[in-house]
Amino acid sequence: ILQMAILNPRLAVLDETDSGLDIDSMRIVADGVNKLKSKKNAVLLITHYQRLLNYIVPDYVHILMNGKIVKSEGKELALKVEEKGYDWLS
Repeated sequence: ILQMAILNPRLAVLDETDSGLDIDSMRIVADGVNKLKSKKNAVLLITHYQRLLNYIVPDYVHILMNGKIVKSEGKELALKVEEKGYDWLS
């Protein structure tokens, strides 16, 4: 997040940023991402957990399986996966 603030990239890829974070740290990270994202940049956030998406609300959710995007929708897709898992996609 510090690198995002300093470098101000047009595209930031955050791969499992929530890994190993407790709930307080996750909120701090999410707050930083939310402050830095704008209409002039994009953030690709890779996560396996809905909890982070409670703090960083996505514009789009894409599900990648076997190297291919198999489903794309709005933020509701993450909630559906949280409820049903991934089996319904196979």
